[in-house]
Amino acid sequence: MRHLPTPHDPRSPTGTLGTMTHSANPFGQVLVALVTPMTADGEVDWPAVEKHIDDVITGGADGIVVTGTTGETSTLTDAEKLKLVEVGKSVSSGRAKIITGGGSNETAHAIELYKASEKAGADGIMIVTPYYNKPTQAGILTHFRLVADATDLPVILYDIPGRTGVPITYETILRLAKHPNILAVKDAKGDFSEVSRVLNQTDLLYFSGDDANVLPHLSIGAAGLIGVTANITSAPYRVIVDAVNRGDLKTATAAHQKLEPLVRAVMTHVPGTVSAKYILHGLGRISSPRVRLPLVGPEEWEAALIEDELALVKDVDGADFSNFRPDRNAAAGGALPKVHGTTR
Repeated sequence: MRHLPTPHDPRSPTGTLGTMTHSANPFGQVLVALVTPMTADGEVDWPAVEKHIDDVITGGADGIVVTGTTGETSTLTDAEKLKLVEVGKSVSSGRAKIITGGGSNETAHAIELYKASEKAGADGIMIVTPYYNKPTQAGILTHFRLVADATDLPVILYDIPGRTGVPITYETILRLAKHPNILAVKDAKGDFSEVSRVLNQTDLLYFSGDDANVLPHLSIGAAGLIGVTANITSAPYRVIVDAVNRGDLKTATAAHQKLEPLVRAVMTHVPGTVSAKYILHGLGRISSPRVRLPLVGPEEWEAALIEDELALVKDVDGADFSNFRPDRNAAAGGALPKVHGTTR
């Protein structure tokens, strides 16, 4: 039996705003959609992965989503995905939950991958709506149920129709909420009225999946965030979440406003993976900004736009750009790895 916070305020098990965080939230509140650092030839840079995970946890993250969209799951091999879980567990040493994302648009493959992730030590799984296939809601329902049945881990549903081609409808979410392992939704749909409706009628935890809408999501009862910009700095998100937990909207709003140009730099001009790696490399925090094809580094004009946005970032904890040294040449193009990501 699940003992979750009340639907009208999932931030507190008492149902009222206070300093207490989720006693029944198995995922954390400040979750980073982790980039996968790579070498210049497109191989996973494992020492950089370890360092980056430690950096974001030290900055305030209490959850890490590895092998998600931002982690380039589509071009990672299954072996790399499982090793990312193992490395994440080792580095976090209990300081943050390790959630495995990605999965597959093939139900059978998703089941096997998540079962293997559980054995590798994952604390939870995030299941994305099957992409490209464009299944009906009955197919989506079956996919999620079968994957959730295959593991004892807590599940986050990932609703991102902009990438998958189909939304998880309100009616389907209500049906999925009855599954004992399905505890949460990562919302990248941006329908706030639907979020409120689901929170009123289920005990699901909601996580903001849109960096620009973290505070609006939290203000209507979301449990936390799964963010790309948190790769650059997770500290301000810790400030926002903690402020909302204690009912301090003024502090949360001030941090949100300071973050706005950084969020714009990361999320507006190129895919978040590309910009986050470009920025992290310019800060000297990863060895290469390389992404795997078909992703490529920013073009000259895109890099210029990112840098213009960064020039507007002021007084953001963990985001000091005074020594920012971007390398557009290092970021150019994309890599072809030695072993392709396979479906088996």
